[in-house]
Amino acid sequence: MTEETLTQTLPPVRHWPAVDLPGVDFDPVLTELMEDGPVTRIRLPNGEGWAWLVTRMDDVRMVTNDPRFGRQAVMDRRVTRLAPHFIPSRGAVGFLDPPDHTRLRRSVAPAFTARGVERVRDDARRVLDELVDELLQDGPPADLTEAVLSPFPIAVICALMGVPAGDRHAMHTWTQLILSSAHGAAVSEKAKEEMGAYFTDLIGSRADSADEDVASLLGAAVGREEITLAEAVGLAVLLQIGGEAVTNNSGQMFYILLTRPELAERLRAEPEIRPQAIDELLRYIPHRNAVGLSRIALEDVEIKDVRIRAGDAVYVSYLAANRDPEVFPDPGTVDFARSPNPHVSFGFGPHYCPGNQLARLESQLLVDALLDRVPGLKLAVPQDEVPFRKGALIRGPEALPVTW
Repeated sequence: MTEETLTQTLPPVRHWPAVDLPGVDFDPVLTELMEDGPVTRIRLPNGEGWAWLVTRMDDVRMVTNDPRFGRQAVMDRRVTRLAPHFIPSRGAVGFLDPPDHTRLRRSVAPAFTARGVERVRDDARRVLDELVDELLQDGPPADLTEAVLSPFPIAVICALMGVPAGDRHAMHTWTQLILSSAHGAAVSEKAKEEMGAYFTDLIGSRADSADEDVASLLGAAVGREEITLAEAVGLAVLLQIGGEAVTNNSGQMFYILLTRPELAERLRAEPEIRPQAIDELLRYIPHRNAVGLSRIALEDVEIKDVRIRAGDAVYVSYLAANRDPEVFPDPGTVDFARSPNPHVSFGFGPHYCPGNQLARLESQLLVDALLDRVPGLKLAVPQDEVPFRKGALIRGPEALPVTW
């Protein structure tokens, strides 16, 4: 800290343990931090020191879209963080700034356009119909996560990535280990290395491919020397991992619909509002523990009369922004009529999630299939007995016991 830094009265550093929370309860520590002010200071379980936390919607959008805050500088810092390990590798898109970030994302853009996502719609619906057929054939009770909510997103993201069906199980296992803090950094790092080695081989074999799956697009871009193989692999790993977030998000969505049956009944009665309702559920659900990746202030920046110094680490909370009462009246209520709904569940700025259209498509297919084909769907256990993931970076039910 410089002498100039010390002239401003800094808010106290709040330790944020990010404990496992029941159901879809909103993090009480984050609630207190939001009440403490628009800009606070936090210390997370891993890494070193403290970081700024920004929670209001306008400030979150500013930080995530302002070139004065960079991601690349984080790689050389032991910034305080939730995960025991860094998920992205050096050079991965998650830790790149424009123009390198723009160049790398451009290489896979065709797979994530509306046309690219539509390319997998029919296959996705077919896979989902088969899973629901098996669910109905086996009869109740069932674990909805195991039967549908987990295998469906895995199949869809693997299809989009160009991963053969026979390798889906390995991808799922690696993803679960990477996204868990319960097994320690060494186990997660090993899983990331193994997934990286897999994609190195897969992308390397697709240099001359004209296909539109992600591995082929990356292979072709490497072949044209537009990106390096290391960059391609880092991006593939992040996209593969991100694709399974739908399992946890849809698990939370159906947990809400099954514990608040009046919401499910309204969606059955008014199918035309389902896309808007899914956006509201995406706004409402606490999709992760604590915060994700930080940024580094590249120069002094003032936010709400707080001076952020060059070199300071800064986090934004999309969860907090989605509960900003100045943007969302009565933010703690699920309101299917909410309009407009400018939530930031997929991020904001250059690092906005490229898979947002795919995630919405999967969510809508799941809601349509399960509400229409299994009309009596309900929890098979009391709601407080639904097990949620422990030690996970991304929140969601470990199992969702249902009957009908």
